[in-house]
Amino acid sequence: MSDFDSSDTVRCRWSIGSTSNINGYDECAAVCSGVPGAILYSDNCTLVFTLTQASMCVAVALQIEDFYTTTSPTPMSSVPIQFLFYGYIASSGCSTPPAIIGSRPNRACIGTPIGSTVNELVIVQVYCSGTSIVDFITSSPVGLTKSLYQIVLSWIPTADQVGPQGFCAGAIDNTTVQFNRWCITFLVGYNSPDLIRATSIQGTASPIGTISSNQTTFSIHATNTVNRPPRNSTNVYFNDAATNTSVYTIDCGYDAHVIYTGNTIVFYIPSPPWIPGHSYYVTFDSEPESSPISDPTFWTFDIWDSAASSTTATTTTRPQSTTPVNTLVIRIDFINFRI
Repeated sequence: MSDFDSSDTVRCRWSIGSTSNINGYDECAAVCSGVPGAILYSDNCTLVFTLTQASMCVAVALQIEDFYTTTSPTPMSSVPIQFLFYGYIASSGCSTPPAIIGSRPNRACIGTPIGSTVNELVIVQVYCSGTSIVDFITSSPVGLTKSLYQIVLSWIPTADQVGPQGFCAGAIDNTTVQFNRWCITFLVGYNSPDLIRATSIQGTASPIGTISSNQTTFSIHATNTVNRPPRNSTNVYFNDAATNTSVYTIDCGYDAHVIYTGNTIVFYIPSPPWIPGHSYYVTFDSEPESSPISDPTFWTFDIWDSAASSTTATTTTRPQSTTPVNTLVIRIDFINFRI
């Protein structure tokens, strides 16, 4: 689920087979409660169920609704969605489903200007010996074309498609094992924000220059307004360059230590893990996805190493430029912030 107005609250519910609902008509007719025992989590529209019979279809009828606030009793709109699940008997051998791989994670959101050419590559990998992909099940925006087995998305969005446009796919192998649904959203009419290169002390990125090992606050400016992403696991990783492992991770989906204010993103690290003499870099993933930045000079600052720069007791002059310092490099690989 998504809404072009990021301040709205979006939920889903079961369709109601009477005229007592907000729409005033029978929303599901013969397919109301089509999945026996299913549990629906309305906040993220997750459906949990177990099919008890094979070789038959069950119908799902839902309403997607957006509200002005989380406490608003009446939705501003209510959109129906109906689809089928088909039950099959899993093969007795390897039952690991195929997986969709590539640069886009499930539920990614991509800013897409009107009239731009969209090209995306979706590749499926199988894990069971002797299996192959026989079909893709997809739903996509009007005008988007694809090939049969390796999905090559090609699309030019038009002005009447402004807003979120979803593409979903599921792969089926020759043993009828199906991959879980994989979806991405094209946010038509929106240019993804990009981070602005640091140009001066306390300018577009902070800090730069020489800082202490107890530095806790970092911030950077974007070209557009940024807000908290709607999905969790959209992380910022502070990585030690010596080991290429994360020393601190912030989940931008819920962590209160990430603050979005206008075009600025502020990161607060309550217990800084910086080690004098080490270099670090930061990687991002969030949404909508913007262009990657891998330039190690994009945002840099130095961690002061008092042991390496110590002087004698009689020396009172400022350390010269030859004094060793240890550079902490912030390398932004993927900048994917949501409007």
